[in-house]
Amino acid sequence: MQITGAQLFVKALKEEGVEVLFGYPGGQAIDLFDALHGEAGIRFILPRHEQGLVHAADGYARSTGRPGVCLVTSGPGAANLVTGIATANYDSVPLVCFTGQVPTSLIGNDAFQEVDITGITRSICKYAVTVRTRESLGEIIKKAFHIATTGRPGPVLVDLPKDIQREYGSCCYPDHVKIRGYRPGFAVHGGQIKKALELLNQAKRPVFLLGGGVNIARAEEAMTRLAERTGVPVVTTIMGKGAIPSTHPLYAGNIGIHGSFAANSAVSGCDVLFSIGTRFNDRITGKNGEFAKHASIIHVDIDPASISRNIAVDIPIVADAGAAIRALLEKAVLLDTGAWRKQIDGWKEAHPITMKREGLTAESVIRSINRLEGPLFVATDVGQNQLWATQFLELSEDRRLLTSGGLGTMGYGLPAALGAKIGNPDKTVVLITGDGGLQMNMQELATAVVCGLPVIICVLNNGWLGNVRQWQEMFFDHRYSATCLRRRSSCPADCQEPGPDCPPYTPDFIKLAESFGITGIRVTKEEEIQPALQTAEASKDAPVLIEFLIAWDDNVLPIVPPGSPIDHMILENERGI
Repeated sequence: MQITGAQLFVKALKEEGVEVLFGYPGGQAIDLFDALHGEAGIRFILPRHEQGLVHAADGYARSTGRPGVCLVTSGPGAANLVTGIATANYDSVPLVCFTGQVPTSLIGNDAFQEVDITGITRSICKYAVTVRTRESLGEIIKKAFHIATTGRPGPVLVDLPKDIQREYGSCCYPDHVKIRGYRPGFAVHGGQIKKALELLNQAKRPVFLLGGGVNIARAEEAMTRLAERTGVPVVTTIMGKGAIPSTHPLYAGNIGIHGSFAANSAVSGCDVLFSIGTRFNDRITGKNGEFAKHASIIHVDIDPASISRNIAVDIPIVADAGAAIRALLEKAVLLDTGAWRKQIDGWKEAHPITMKREGLTAESVIRSINRLEGPLFVATDVGQNQLWATQFLELSEDRRLLTSGGLGTMGYGLPAALGAKIGNPDKTVVLITGDGGLQMNMQELATAVVCGLPVIICVLNNGWLGNVRQWQEMFFDHRYSATCLRRRSSCPADCQEPGPDCPPYTPDFIKLAESFGITGIRVTKEEEIQPALQTAEASKDAPVLIEFLIAWDDNVLPIVPPGSPIDHMILENERGI
């Protein structure tokens, strides 16, 4: 039977088990949307901006483990996906993005709403291709899903010219695909595992460093057992937090620029660093030549290109994190780490992660979120809100963090939270965002309302682009350039801090929420936090926005100054907070 390319596209989605499609229509994709009309087997989500759309698909993918699927039109619609594709690429998130395109006869002629989207995205995704013939359509879509979800997961893009969408051809969709040169392996090399365990067993001060790969592999429970079986202390990257419960006695904290004193000191002082599922980016290593300089390093990663790229390692193991952890569990033994663990516990006690200001702070808000019951997804935006969340959230296998780690994308949080709620309707989803980050995609409040998504939206409003302001305070002699969100042309040029004559903040988040039909709550005192969260929890078919008015000058501490080793930490600033 002959069917159109658009009809084959819909058939392919159904064959791939796609339950949710995030899309925004347009002229060069209208045939695809027409083929979807009345299709009951696929839930269609219409966000209010293509960037919101791709971040929502990303949140859906991270929270479910299934690929997020996007459909947009050509030109500006396709270009609006770019930031979301790069975000997913850095954090190994499986996305399959379909873009409409002008007919093949017009490609390269600067036609209306034409961009070379495969050329634009090729460096930030695993696979980007423009379909050139109707006969190749089914195989290309099959390849796209296979590539996105195997090996190191990541985004792919399939560009669909309008004439290919309309052309008739075979209705067959392949049930398997072979890709020359692409055979990601999951087998664990037994010899390398043996070498790694031999080195680990000789260690006096070992540390497990866990990255996002452990969470992507859904290997949290196995990793916790491995840590307990060996008695080896654990530190995590931001993306790896939750790989073992953050309340576990073996857990020392996050490492990196805003890592805990105990975690950074443990990595700097260890003699064997066993890293699983992280690529050693600059946010965790600090000055490369000083990173874990006393340690032999074992590195497990599914991507061979990530091994020894940033930090030279002694024993490489190319494997899926979950498979490697299970192989290690078979032969791991309990080590004598009592003295080493006691030293790390001493560091934790002497220099705990805490904000010294009393009252309403990011810490008091997040510790109240920790008291919410049941399985939980917490999405964050990027900035101080994200960093405080990674410091104070209690995470585990059923309490997970969704955040933009590698790219650091402001505007990610709200749509990602919505995608997580769409994929997990029975679980509580909380968004922790800043006032700046929320405004980057705040149009998606409409998506939350029309889709009936009861997400708890927590806005930490300090009136500034806080993370940059903190750097300006600490490293640029208080020159607050373009970071005050109250600032107007009438403000004094030399203004250094808020005062009684400051203009009002724009927007009024409570009135904004109400304009979307959302309940808005403003919190100004610590004792108001829990009642506000309880009100939000009680909402079953609509989001609730809670604005927390926190101090403008609270900083995220510790902090490692730029270019310094990670054990050179500033623990408090000049004001002691």
